[in-house]
Amino acid sequence: MTTEETILTKISEPVFNHANGRLLMPEERYWPSRKWKSPWSLPAYRSGAALLAGILSGAVLAAWLIGEIPLRLAPLYSLAEQYALSYGVPLFLFHLAWTVIKAALLLAVPLVNALFAVWWERKVSAHIQSRLGPMYVGRFQGCLQTVADGLKLFLKEDIVPDCADKLVHLLAPVVVVIPAILVFAPVPFGRELIYADLDIGTVYVFAVGGVSVMGIIMAGWASGNKFSLLGGLRSAAQLVSYELPRTFAVIPIIMLAGTLNISAIAGLQAGYWGGILPRWFIFYPVVGQVAFIVFLIASVAETNRVPFDIPEAESELVAGFNTEYSGMKFALFFLSEFAYVLLSCLLMAAFFFGGGEPPLPFLGFLPSWAWFLAKTLTLMFCFLWFRWTFPRFRVDRLMDFNWKFLLPVSLLNIAAAGLLIWLIS
Repeated sequence: MTTEETILTKISEPVFNHANGRLLMPEERYWPSRKWKSPWSLPAYRSGAALLAGILSGAVLAAWLIGEIPLRLAPLYSLAEQYALSYGVPLFLFHLAWTVIKAALLLAVPLVNALFAVWWERKVSAHIQSRLGPMYVGRFQGCLQTVADGLKLFLKEDIVPDCADKLVHLLAPVVVVIPAILVFAPVPFGRELIYADLDIGTVYVFAVGGVSVMGIIMAGWASGNKFSLLGGLRSAAQLVSYELPRTFAVIPIIMLAGTLNISAIAGLQAGYWGGILPRWFIFYPVVGQVAFIVFLIASVAETNRVPFDIPEAESELVAGFNTEYSGMKFALFFLSEFAYVLLSCLLMAAFFFGGGEPPLPFLGFLPSWAWFLAKTLTLMFCFLWFRWTFPRFRVDRLMDFNWKFLLPVSLLNIAAAGLLIWLIS
């Protein structure tokens, strides 16, 4: 046997790994459906299902024990206020400190969401594509992998191209991420669980969220890279275009509710038709379903998620507007992307699914924030599911779909909402 044949023989032999098994030879590879024709007969499948059921049962029990958070905090707030006054602390300083605490909690929402969403997206993709890595890497269910990624990005060198506009290159991630945090202020997380209950909360969310587009354009232009510039321009065109049907999709809900206050819109959906069907706007005939579908599709496009991720097309633009970013600057773009995914899901839960209202009357033993969170996570799963299911749109078809389909449908739905209001009034 020649030296070359010996090398090829050694390469083709499976390598045993004591931790995770051995590499599969081609004749040993199979589809999961062949291996798991009857998955419930496998002990590992049954133990995994039992573990998931235990986690969900524990979460339900914890939510029931905690109850409504504002009711739990009210006595503690009064006690702290009396304690501060007894030591001569001015009342305005106490209220200022409480506002700072609430702002810190609001700041933690997109940070924690980014860690959780990255881990969850890996898990969803692993199950859809039968990938083993996210199941094992990072100890229990791969939960430490995201932490390791965060540390890697934090310690990574910040590289700025010589031809870049240094100041604009630095400011672009800031302009993107700050609105992504401020936009959560008027969004409720449950009954009376809100940072700023604004009467024009809906207008505030769309206005502040739109500022991030400027940061993306700044990032593309300041990088001194033609692919980054193309990505920034694509993103600007896409976000501005899809913002129109997304906004028009909410107008029928505002017409039915008669208010721009997000928490009030969620509260108006309390109660049940016939004691069974929730009075959620999603169940309003035709108008509710069309508004929700348009808002969902436009929200996927607004967050640059597949199949609308043409501004970050790796095969064409090598990641698009953030190509020339590294370290924490690079991480801030993804933090804002997942923050807007969470925001879209919170808005859909509030506008179309009754906010914190339970789907059935006998499920009212759980607090409103638990139902709000459950609806939000269900909608967020749809965003992750879409990414690993649909192919990417071509850029011209992406724009045609918006201007020739979504926008006319959203405008017709406003007319249908007016007709519905006239019929039920």
